[in-house]
Amino acid sequence: MADGDTKKGGNTAHGGNAKSEGAGLGAPPSGVGAGGLTYKERPQSIEAEQVLLGALLVDNEAYFRVADLLSPEHFCEALHGRIYKAIEDLVRKGHVATPLTVAPFLTRDEGLAELGGTDYLVTLAAASTSAYLALDYARIVNDLAVRRNLIGIGEELAAEAYDADIDRPPEKLIDETEEKLFRLSQTGRAQGGFQSFGVAVNRAKEMAEQAYSRDGHLSGLSTGLVDLDHRLGGLQPSDLIIVAGRPGMGKSALASNIAFNIAKGFRAQGGEDAVAKGLGGRVGFFSLEMSAEQLAMRLLAEESGVASSRLRLGDFDEEEYRRVAMAVQTIDDIPLHIDDTGGISIGTLAARARRQKQLVGLDLMVIDYLQLITAGSAKRYDNRVQEVSEVTQTLKALAKELNIPVIALAQLSRQVESRPDKRPQLADLRESGSIEQDADIVLFVFREEYYLKLAEPSPDGPLDKYEEWKAQLEKAAGLAELIIGKQRHGPTGVVRLRYDSEITRFGDYIPDDHLPERYE
Repeated sequence: MADGDTKKGGNTAHGGNAKSEGAGLGAPPSGVGAGGLTYKERPQSIEAEQVLLGALLVDNEAYFRVADLLSPEHFCEALHGRIYKAIEDLVRKGHVATPLTVAPFLTRDEGLAELGGTDYLVTLAAASTSAYLALDYARIVNDLAVRRNLIGIGEELAAEAYDADIDRPPEKLIDETEEKLFRLSQTGRAQGGFQSFGVAVNRAKEMAEQAYSRDGHLSGLSTGLVDLDHRLGGLQPSDLIIVAGRPGMGKSALASNIAFNIAKGFRAQGGEDAVAKGLGGRVGFFSLEMSAEQLAMRLLAEESGVASSRLRLGDFDEEEYRRVAMAVQTIDDIPLHIDDTGGISIGTLAARARRQKQLVGLDLMVIDYLQLITAGSAKRYDNRVQEVSEVTQTLKALAKELNIPVIALAQLSRQVESRPDKRPQLADLRESGSIEQDADIVLFVFREEYYLKLAEPSPDGPLDKYEEWKAQLEKAAGLAELIIGKQRHGPTGVVRLRYDSEITRFGDYIPDDHLPERYE
C-alpha cells in the first residue's frame, strides 16, 4: 500500500516530528541534505515502526490486535515490511516469533545484514516498551501509509492531468481518481472480526420490534407492491436482489416502478421519517441500457397515465397534457438520481455509489442491468463467468458496506425458449453459478401473455384452435407472475401482479370477483 522506497532515516510522523520511546534506533533528521539544503520528505516514522516490531517480537499475541490494520506494504522502511511479513508467517502457522526464530527467514536479506543481522532484531525487541501499545503504534504506521498513498494519488493525478490524452477525457480521470480514493479509504480498517452473539440477537430483536410497530409489519423498505412486500418483508438492508427475465418480460419496468415508488414515498412521507418507517428512501439508479431521458419518459407515463409511445410523438389531447404537466410537478424533485453511463466498471459504479451515500444519502441502489457491468480490473479472466463473479461479489459487499438493498437486473439464457413451460428457473440465469450464489433474493418476471401473442395461430386454420388461443390470451391479458426463485430469509413462491404495457406499470393483483360491482 505504501510506497516501496527504502528509507533508513527520518522521524517525521503524524502531525510533525514523532519521538517514540524507541529512540536511539533511528537515523539522521529527515530532510537534511548536502550543504544544509532541505527537502520535503514523505510522512513516515521509522521509530514507530521499530517500536511496533519490537512489541510483536516480545509478545506475539499483539499481532492479532494489529493484523486487521496492517500489511507489510504499510511500512515505509522496506526492511521493516519484510520483518513484519516474517513475524506474520510464523504466528499464523502457530510458531513463536522471536529475534532468533525470525532471523533464519531473512538470512539473505542485504538490508538486515547492513544493520547487523540478528543483532538488529534483538535491539528492536530490547527497545520495546509495552506490547499493550502495539495497536497505537500500528495506527500511526497505517495513518502515515495512507498519507503517502494520498500524496502518490495526487502526484499521479497531476501528471495525468498535464498529459492531455484525447482517449482519456477529464471525466474518466476524475472517475478513476475517485475509485482509487474510495478504495484507499476502505483499506486497513480494523472494524471486522467476531462480535458477541448477544449483540446480534438484540439487533435481530430490534428489527422484529420495528417490523411489528410499522404499518404493514415490514422490517425493510416497502416496494409499493403489497403482495411482494408481504412475501419479502420489504427490501432488506445489505441484500443483493436479482430481478431476472427474458427480453420483453418487463424487468426494467418493475425495477423502475419500485425505484419510483420508494423515491415518491420519501417526499410524501416526510423525508428521513419515511426511511425510518420503511415507506420511502433516496434512490440511485444506474441505467446502463436506457438513457436518463428514456427512463424519465417511462416514469412520466406511469405517473400521468399517458402511454410513453404517445408522449414521444406528442400525441395527446388537452386533458392529457394537463395530466402530464401535473405529473412533472409531482415528480420533479423526488430523490431519484440517474446515472446512465454505458459500459461502466464495477469499481467506478461502487465509487459513485459511495459518493452518493456520503453527499446526499442513498437508501436503495438499482442497476439495469448486471451483464453490462465490466470488472474493469487489470486481471485477466479465463471466461465471462469469472468476471461476472467479481461483479456480483462486489455488489454484495457494497450492499453490506452501505447497508442498503441493491437491486440488479439480469438477463436469462435462451434455453427458456426451448421449453414448453417457459417459466424461468435458477439454472436459466446467464453465468448462473456466481449470480445465484451471491444473491440473497432472486426474482423472475414472467408474462404468459407475451408468449401467447407470439404463438398466435392463423385465423385461416381450425376455428376451435383459434378460439382456444383467444380465450387463453384474454385470461392472461394484463397479468404477470413474479417468481421468487430464491430467498435466504423467507419462502419461495409466486406473486401475481397486474401489468399495464401501455404505461409499463406493475400493480397489485386484485381478482375480478374482489372488485366492486360496475354499473353501466
